[in-house]
Amino acid sequence: MIPVLSRAQMRAFDAHAIDVCKVPSVVLMENAGRGAADVIEREILGGRAEGKRVVILCGAGNNGGDGFVVARHLVARGARVDAWLAGDAAKMTHDCKANHDAFVGLVGRVDAVVPSALDPLRVALAGADVVVDALFGTGLDRPLGDLFAGLVTFVNDARAKRVALDVPSGMNADTGAAMGAAVRADLTVTFGHLKLGHVTGPGAHLSGVVRVVDIGVPPTLRAEHAAGLSEARDVRALLRPRPVDAHKYRAGHVAILAGSQGKVGAALLAAHGALRGGAGAATIVTWPDAASSLESRVVEVMTARIGEEGAELIDQVEAAIANKRAVVMGPGFGTGERAQAAVRHVLCEYTGPIVADADALSMHAGAIEDFSAASGRAILTPHAGELARLLGTTSEEIESDRFSAARSAAARARAVVVLKGPYTIIASPDGRCVVNPTGNPALATAGAGDVLAGLTGALACSLPPFEAAWCGAYLHGAAGDAWRAKHGDRGLLAGEIADELPNVLRELVSASA
Repeated sequence: MIPVLSRAQMRAFDAHAIDVCKVPSVVLMENAGRGAADVIEREILGGRAEGKRVVILCGAGNNGGDGFVVARHLVARGARVDAWLAGDAAKMTHDCKANHDAFVGLVGRVDAVVPSALDPLRVALAGADVVVDALFGTGLDRPLGDLFAGLVTFVNDARAKRVALDVPSGMNADTGAAMGAAVRADLTVTFGHLKLGHVTGPGAHLSGVVRVVDIGVPPTLRAEHAAGLSEARDVRALLRPRPVDAHKYRAGHVAILAGSQGKVGAALLAAHGALRGGAGAATIVTWPDAASSLESRVVEVMTARIGEEGAELIDQVEAAIANKRAVVMGPGFGTGERAQAAVRHVLCEYTGPIVADADALSMHAGAIEDFSAASGRAILTPHAGELARLLGTTSEEIESDRFSAARSAAARARAVVVLKGPYTIIASPDGRCVVNPTGNPALATAGAGDVLAGLTGALACSLPPFEAAWCGAYLHGAAGDAWRAKHGDRGLLAGEIADELPNVLRELVSASA
């Protein structure tokens, strides 16, 4: 996992490096700026800085100091650099002033941003190949004032490539929210570790491509981190080739409470996701009219009919889930009294892993604590709207701080929560958190969540709930990425996500063999 740090954790990391490891802060700044200059030259300036025009906007804090280091290194490589100080020169931090003065000693001057005379800056930006945002870093916790908001507009309107140092100015480093005006970067060079804001909310878009540079801290220093960004090798470590004596029940039999009249497709997609994800068998547990439709359309999936009232219904559900390794419930299942009774029985009585999606979530609006009946075995897979209903809030509130929302939901439900969306967040009730890097806009298609629910159920047959959840999110996104590589970002059918899974799994498992 790639560590992802909160603002407070990064501050503690820096303090430990300075106070315990005895790495001077000015050395950390030098390493950060030199690393950023390397990335800018390599990825923005085509591998050669010589002759390129670079404008760097520096604040008076340490982010500005990073900017002056970048400026000095690019000048040393032959770039034509205009460095501008936005802010009170008398209030520069010690390290910022040291690097400001070093740049002045090399070049002769730093231009001052004068609010009443911004035309020279406009002219400089118009002729630049790249503009570097070094106004504010991770410490910003308030909207930008008028001057800096105006400078952000200048940066965003520039035709030059835009590079942010550490985080785009105006972006909240913890939530990714734009605090009023915020720089829209093509590339963000961040220092030491990824920050939460890079991988959630608007911050994932504001940051553009993110590169992490080493700041020279000993590798023995392990930072506490708020989340981990999953990688292929993490998923690979969980997957093993099947033994030669494998059989379908060892692979896992998944029961899927899903489907109703007009929504049998949701049940089929969940079953498809389970089987393509490695389950040995799948049984759709559904109402008689839906079962009749399913039985005439599919050969790989079994059905179990439920439909009586009261005790008879519970007996039917119990018989259907008996001896199953995992239960998936919700896709197209309905939210009526019988559906609620069936779901409640599974939560309270089934002793294996449970994946709750769609209708199984909607029927618990405002009552997320109901899932605590599963005693930590449940995996909830809501999108922002569904989680908002579970928590009795709004989608906007969820999206404003996705990490906090996912963690709060997991704690209240005593369940793993998979908050779907770009950079899906997987939160465990014990506080662990994983961010999923795979997936793309092609996955914005009806039924994609049903496939994920089934896939997660298949993985839960052999993995603990938290691992099954983040592994499922990774594989689901990777399947979408594989489809996009062949077809683009439009026209994906949910069933095709499932169809890509065997190839994705093969590549991961074969790489680990």
